Amino acid sequence: MARMHARRKGKSSSTKPFRVGKPDWIEADRKEVTDLIIDLYHKGYSTSRIGIELRDSHGVPDVKTAFGMSMYDILKDKGENMEYPEDLMNLMRKAVRMHRHMSENRGDVHNKRALQLTEAKIRRLGKYYSRSGALPQKWSYRLDKAKLIVAD
Repeated sequence: MARMHARRKGKSSSTKPFRVGKPDWIEADRKEVTDLIIDLYHKGYSTSRIGIELRDSHGVPDVKTAFGMSMYDILKDKGENMEYPEDLMNLMRKAVRMHRHMSENRGDVHNKRALQLTEAKIRRLGKYYSRSGALPQKWSYRLDKAKLIVAD
């Protein structure tokens, strides 16, 4: 498979091992892990950070394979509303930082190209999340709105 923004081929990232059900060695039950996810989310942890905490400290390698629901679905069922998905927020933070760098360093053409690629990823992800219902149908990316959302 070719890379997204380059005309060369390359290896993709590693894949998770194929697993059908909950591993036998997981000792935590569903309620305990759900309560832990909610508690860590209220402490301000992102979903990826919660996953790392569960893996390293509590022996849960993957929430979805262990319990059949993704962390996003668990948070949604418990009434926690994430305004923007985490990957989209990270890309918007990156774009705001790049734009700030561009305003200070006008001649950085490499950063200009990287900003264009990052904004293309944001728009592509925004279309996906609009179709899937995680974002409003009329959502569109604009840098001035991203600066207000991120408030970095």
